[in-house]
Formats: sequence, structure tokens, C-alpha cells
Amino acid sequence: MKSLPLRARRAALPLAVLAGFPCLPVAAQVSLAEPVELRPSVVTATRVETRADALLSDVTVIDGEELRNAPGRTLSEVLARRAGLQMSSNGGLGKTASLFVRGTEARHVLLLVDGVRFGSSTTATPTLDNLPLSSIERIEILKGPASALYGSDAVGGVVQVFTRRGREGFAPNASVTLGSYGHRAATAGFSGGTGTVDYALSLGTVRERGFSATNPAVAFSGHNPDDDAFEQDSISASLGWTLAPGWRTGLTWLQAEGTNEYDNGAGPFNVRSDTFSRALGWSLERQWTPQARTQFKVARSDDRSTNFNTASTTSAFNTAQTQLTLQHDWVTALGTALVGVESIKEAVSGTQAYAVRSRTTEAAFAGLQGEAAGHIWQANLRRDSNSQFGGATTGFASYGYQLTPNWRPHLAYGTSFKTPSFNTLYFVSPSFTGNPSTQPERGKNREFGVTWSEGAHEVKLTRFDNRIRGFITLQPAVTNVPRVRIEGWSLGWVAAAGAWRWNAQLELLEARNQLNRLKLVRRADEQLTVGVDHSTGAWTWGTSLLAQGRRFDNAANTVPLAGFATVDLYARYRIDPQWSVSLRLNNLADKVYETARGYNQPGRAAYVTLDWSPAR
Repeated sequence: MKSLPLRARRAALPLAVLAGFPCLPVAAQVSLAEPVELRPSVVTATRVETRADALLSDVTVIDGEELRNAPGRTLSEVLARRAGLQMSSNGGLGKTASLFVRGTEARHVLLLVDGVRFGSSTTATPTLDNLPLSSIERIEILKGPASALYGSDAVGGVVQVFTRRGREGFAPNASVTLGSYGHRAATAGFSGGTGTVDYALSLGTVRERGFSATNPAVAFSGHNPDDDAFEQDSISASLGWTLAPGWRTGLTWLQAEGTNEYDNGAGPFNVRSDTFSRALGWSLERQWTPQARTQFKVARSDDRSTNFNTASTTSAFNTAQTQLTLQHDWVTALGTALVGVESIKEAVSGTQAYAVRSRTTEAAFAGLQGEAAGHIWQANLRRDSNSQFGGATTGFASYGYQLTPNWRPHLAYGTSFKTPSFNTLYFVSPSFTGNPSTQPERGKNREFGVTWSEGAHEVKLTRFDNRIRGFITLQPAVTNVPRVRIEGWSLGWVAAAGAWRWNAQLELLEARNQLNRLKLVRRADEQLTVGVDHSTGAWTWGTSLLAQGRRFDNAANTVPLAGFATVDLYARYRIDPQWSVSLRLNNLADKVYETARGYNQPGRAAYVTLDWSPAR
């Protein structure tokens, strides 16, 4: 008998796993009835606060506890290990990193910080490298197209970071971390509130000697075997004030300044980049009734980098994004409806002579999401008018039905678009030439899935198929590829039983240029992440696994990157109600691997953290 085609065999794996869940061992079934809430309410998937179990979208939430258990890791590494996203990195802390959500490009991920768009308009990618983990209270990751909610950039998904907020009482905090590669970090802050005011302040500093970011196989930047250090100082603050019954205003501020060393073959000269990132937001909210609310937000983000390439060569890239958003949402007989308008202005400057230095996008959006008698639905529509590329209309619709108390299938369809970056259009260097005729990308995504849940267990299987017209490629030259297809399966599991928590994400992916059938760069066909956490008395410990298959580093598919697997461990001991100490071991087996050709990744590394956090 002939073997099944590769695509059929790969599809059979997640289906078989899902089919096995109703047949859990007796020991596991005992815990299923425990009334444990799997996930909190989220806002990123709908733009309004929504119960997690009323969502059809694939959303992962990472809380502050998980972030505190990840010293020495970058934000992109944390997201890859917890949310099942793929990533590539040009070294360790502070080095350029890319996230691939469901196989889409790094430029297809929208990063929000407290609702503020946070990224570079020159590269069109989110600013992950200079975002301090110490300032983050929670992260929401939405997988799937979200242009109908947020416009350009959200082709593959959205990562929204929420900084720390105050609540009733007063709570100071401080921590110190020492670790491998000369790692030294410290944080200090406080949060609190009264009946009408809440506030929070957090300060952080990181210093790391690092390791050589490159090896002799690096293609363009030139290898220098010296250690490539990273330094960062950050501050975040928030203030909320209830002005009068039904009226509330708030301020958020996140700022980070860093110095990142890298290689370009300049010999003894200290090649480095000075970076500055900032997100500011002011909001005013009117709660008309318990069912109706209007929000107005003014925000600005800045992304600046000055690169000292040689003793005589300096380059600078600066982005400023100004955002105005007015949104009204209210509860209707058909669910929660929302309407809004938005204005986004991008401005770039620096040493590069861009033919166009600014552009503005005016947008209007509407949405409806709700549930009744086992039916769950969501619909969104958005119209964007870009001063440089004209108009684009995007939509999203999903429907699910609770067949039984345990099983819920769903269908979804969404469209997307992505405008070219300023670098893609105009940047010129010895190794890169922009193409001013580059046009926006347009995408259509279809997905279906099924969710099985009981008690504290939830399993979600999703089949996605994202087809992008005019896909922008940079290799070997900037051009619009007629068609790219990114399809695959995603299988996720989260569970809790007593003192145990588990999570797992399996992604089976096929991302290809339909013109030549070649695979898109740096995407593995398979990625698996598994995490286990346990608490007993004063002790909390956990372990996580990241396993990734083989992939290619270039568009011609001639430079392979080997697959790899790494294991991390952590343990925390609470000395008393105020003090705790934790130990983390990253890459336990000291695995040598690359996520980008010629760029090293950290070997085995240990970190010790002393934390002080008095009870309120």
C-alpha cells in the first residue's frame, strides 16, 4: 500500500492528538472537574474587554510571574517559548530579532504597548530588542490576521504589552539578578492607589558583557570574535484618575535607552548602536452607562538608533508615530458593538535621504461580537486611507458553535494589507537597494478549528491558510512576489491540576513562494514548545522545552539551518512573605545552534535573582 502524501501525514498528527483527549487516563480525569479559570479576559482580539472563553481567536496570555521566571531571555525568546511563535536572532540580548507568527514575516506582526503602536517605520518591524521585560505586567498574543481591527502591520497577528498598573494600597518592589556572560540587572519601583487614583513606577537597568554575536559563517557584517555587550536603562510609569463618576483619564509612559555592540569586521573599533525607544499615551474615557463607553486616546512612539559602524562612519534611523483614536462601544441585543476612527502619522529621518519622509493613514472601523444559545460570532470591518498608497478595506468574520459542553468548532475568514516600509522603498547601501515601485501586500486568510475543554483543560486545534498577493521580498532584490501561501496546523494545550500547570504548542507549517515553490526563509516546518510548572510549599519550579526543525537561511533554499532542541529550568524559593530567591538554567544541555546563519545563540547560562516584594 502506498504511503500517505506528506501533507496528509502531517495533518494526521494533530488530529490524532486531539482525538485522544476525551480518553485521558483516569488520574487526569479526576482533575478535569476542578473549576480553574484557564485564561483571563483579554482586549487585543476584539478591542474591547472580552472573556477568554467567549473568544474564537487564538490568543495566548503571558503573565508577570512567567516573565519574572525568564532572566537572561529576550522578549522574542519568551514569546517563542510560551506562545509557540518562531523567532530568529542575530545574537543575544539587544541584538536584532524577528518574530514569525503562523509563518508570516516579522513585518507582519503589530506590536502595541498599552495600545500604542511601537516599532520602526524604516524597517517596518516591531521594536523587540529594546523593550525591557522588567516593565511588563502582562502580554497578549493574537495569532491570525487583524488588519480589520488595527490596519496595516497586523497581517499575521498582534503582540500587545501592558506595563504595570497600580491598585488599592501601596506596594514597593525591587530585585537584583546576577548571571552568566557578566549579566547584572536591577529593578525597583512601586505601585498603589486610592479610591480615585492609581499609580505605578518602575525603573530597570541591565548590563551584560555578552558573547561573540557572530561566527566565521556570517555572510555580510563580518566576524569579530570579541564579546558583544549590551546595556540598557529603562523607566515606565502609569497614572489613572477618576475625575468624576463615569469619567476617567490615564497616562502611560515607557522609555528605554540602550547600547548594543555588534560585528561588522571593523577590527578593534567598538562597533555599536545607541538605541532609544519611547511610548507615551494619554486617554480619556466616558462610561455613559454600564453598557456604553467612549474612549479617546492620544499617543506617540519614538524609535531611534545611531549606528557607529567605523571610526568615521555613522548612520542614524529615526521613527516617530503619532496616533489619535476615538472609539465607542456599547452592548446591544446582538452583542457588543464598536465604532471608531483613527489617525496615524509616520515620520522618518536620519542619515538616509528618503524621497518621502512622512505619510498619514486615516481609518474608520466597526465591529460586533457576541454569544447566545451556544452560538459565538465576531465581525469587523475597517477602511484605511494612506496618503502614499491610497485606500484599503479589510474585513474579518468568525463563527463558532458549542456542540456539546466540551466541543466547539469554529470557522474564520479575514483579509489583510501591508504597506511597504521606507527602507523597502528608498534605502540604498552597498548591499541593498530599495525599490520605489514596491506596492502594498494583500492577504486572504481562511481558518477552521475545534476547541475541546473540560474543567481546567483546554485543547485548541486550528488549520490556517494565508495567501498573500504582492508579497514583498528582499532577496535577491526588492520586489513584489505574485503569490505566497502560508498554511499549516496549530495545536495548543493548557491545563492546571492542583499545584501543576502545563502548556504545549505544536506548529506544523508550510510557507512557500508559489512562483518557484521555494520555502520562505528561517521558518521551520515543525516547532514544539512544552512547559510544566509546579508549586509546593515555599517552592515553585518549572521546565520548558523548545524544539525546532530544519529550515533555510536564504530565499534560494541553498543555505540550511539545522534543527535544534533546548531545555530551560527554574526554581524559586519564598524565604518569607517579602523575600524570594530564584535560580534559572537556560539551554541546560549547552546546545550549539543558530536561528540565523553566522549568528551565535547563548550556550548554557545560569542566573540568580533576589526579589523583594512586600505584601500590601
